[in-house]
Amino acid sequence: MNKDILKEGFTNLVTAKTMAELYEANFKVVSKYVHATSRGHEAIQTALGMQLLPQDYAFPYYRDDAMLLAFGMTPYDLMLQVLAKKDDPFSGGRTYYSHPSLKDADKPKIPHQSSATGMQAIPATGVAMGMQYLEKQGLQNSNVVQNDSKESQLKPITVCSLGDASVTEGEIAEAFQMAALKQMPILYLVQDNGWDISANEAETRAQNAAEYANGFHGLEAISIDGANFIESYEALEKVIKTIREERRPFLVHAKVPLLNHHTSGVRMEWYRDDLEEAKSRDPYPVLKQQMLDNGFTQKDIEEIETEIKIEIEKSYQKALKAEDPTPEDLFTHDFAPTPITEEKGERSPEGAEKVVMVDCALFAVEELMRKHPECLLYGQDVGGRLGGVFREAATLAQKFGDDRVFNTPIQEAFIVGSTVGMSAVGLKPIVEVQFADYIWPGLNQLFTEVSRSCYLSNGKWPVSMILRVPIGAYGSGGPYHSSSVESVVTNIRGVKIAYPSNGADLKGLMKAAYHDPNPVVIFEHKGLYWSKVPGTQGATSVEPAEDYVLPFGKAWVLQEIWKQDDAETCTIVTYGMGVHWAMNASEELGLKDQIEVIDLRTLYPLDESTIMKSVKKTGKCLVVTEEPSDNSFARALSGKIQEECFKYLDAPVMTIGSENMPAIPLNSTLEQTMIPSTEKVKAKIEALLNY
Repeated sequence: MNKDILKEGFTNLVTAKTMAELYEANFKVVSKYVHATSRGHEAIQTALGMQLLPQDYAFPYYRDDAMLLAFGMTPYDLMLQVLAKKDDPFSGGRTYYSHPSLKDADKPKIPHQSSATGMQAIPATGVAMGMQYLEKQGLQNSNVVQNDSKESQLKPITVCSLGDASVTEGEIAEAFQMAALKQMPILYLVQDNGWDISANEAETRAQNAAEYANGFHGLEAISIDGANFIESYEALEKVIKTIREERRPFLVHAKVPLLNHHTSGVRMEWYRDDLEEAKSRDPYPVLKQQMLDNGFTQKDIEEIETEIKIEIEKSYQKALKAEDPTPEDLFTHDFAPTPITEEKGERSPEGAEKVVMVDCALFAVEELMRKHPECLLYGQDVGGRLGGVFREAATLAQKFGDDRVFNTPIQEAFIVGSTVGMSAVGLKPIVEVQFADYIWPGLNQLFTEVSRSCYLSNGKWPVSMILRVPIGAYGSGGPYHSSSVESVVTNIRGVKIAYPSNGADLKGLMKAAYHDPNPVVIFEHKGLYWSKVPGTQGATSVEPAEDYVLPFGKAWVLQEIWKQDDAETCTIVTYGMGVHWAMNASEELGLKDQIEVIDLRTLYPLDESTIMKSVKKTGKCLVVTEEPSDNSFARALSGKIQEECFKYLDAPVMTIGSENMPAIPLNSTLEQTMIPSTEKVKAKIEALLNY
């Protein structure tokens, strides 16, 4: 082997090993914050890290500190994270050791990495899917600096590093399936040390990762000795070359020993029964002998090791003195700034026709796709044959092609989580979960990966995506096609949420969401799509002009009244279908002059000032939702209104929602009994005004 490569590999391995030994020697200090090290895994991680280029993307996992060193990070960089310091280059002290996020021009790109085992496989596969899309469309990755060097001309690859125990996760199967199906340029590196935490491979895995991967046709897999640096380097060299040239997925299953604790908080001596056997496979003496066999002397090796120990001790002492985050640092980078802060454009162009709500969304997406080649749409059944089960994507595949509008398998986790990767290569995915009832498999990715990326990467990697979610009860949809889920999603911080009541708002919010660098969930009520439900004609709108945008966090006082001392007045705060129940109820009661109706439009950010101003004026408030009201977003909002407006209130803030039962029944009588209606809202208004 080339002596320079061998020396670089040995230097990196010894650096990682020495850092692990320093952490153990200073356990009481360093273990203040939980961490894991690569001890035993250094050879395979080093062999990979040395071969990646700045245009490549890597998704390391929490044991990959040797890989990060091989990318060019310094011991000091990593120590800033193990000690959770302010200048931690990955997260500013927000997340654990070896949880990187990196956007340096001269290193592989690393989007935010979470702790949830295996969850990075879907975002990583999303990057590979994005690379494939860029190549097919002839587009450049805006996050990669191009130059004229020979290496820069090589096609990029994605690497997803995994522990063997994580491969049993269902979301790994979704990632493998898509990579194999679409033949994406991705390398899955599985480091197999035979352990979960205290459970071992014999009791938790029916086969190893390579055997498992062989079930995915088109995903080639090999097994290697990951504790042998030369074998690892040469095997990876061939695999990486193949992926760069042939643009297809590979899995490398690398057998390695775990020579340190699972983490600093779960120590190996508590449960391991294989420590002596594991030590016999230590990659350090293997690589040391390979150095000697290739012309290095014992003195050369000792000089390298001595120099490394001195550097690491200096780095440690320097890191100990580094500044900690301040309390104020907590409140940065929850969102990236959005350019859309004001309502602009023509909402009601002269001569424009009224269109149903579903078509307002369709036309918005069409306009965006026509103007922005980085915009694409995917989900279940949105492709050319059907154009969505609600025809919400009708004609788009025919107009823009099957590479830009396409069907996915039934795998909501991939639909949601892949947007992390697509966004990371400069694309803007619009994706769809077919019904709100089926968002649950995608929530892990939405919570773990999508929502936290901007905050935990210290602002480097906001996820720019739109997730469309048809929602609500409509036409006896039954228990699995009628649910409301906004209370769950509003409890995921780091996501913006729209829930419009009409087509014009939907189009304006869709445009604002597209230009927002943050993740956006848009709830679209199925019962408002075509205004077929009696009393929902107001959901049909004059189609706004192409330039119309509606910022998030701006509620609409849809029915405004004046302050009155000689009559009982109230504010109704609502969204989605509730807007129509409220408007119809006030009209049928003949109380339009006594009831102010606020359409929230967005649930996050929430326009609290408009709400509080209205309630302080009217003295009474009713919050209307379609969700069961107990433990809901609406109930929490009622409590906040009560807290902030208490001295202005003439009655307790009231809430009306669906009955607090587990599901919406199929039978139409039971469905109507379950959910609110204009009549039920009328009765609640009367009770409130008469309080």
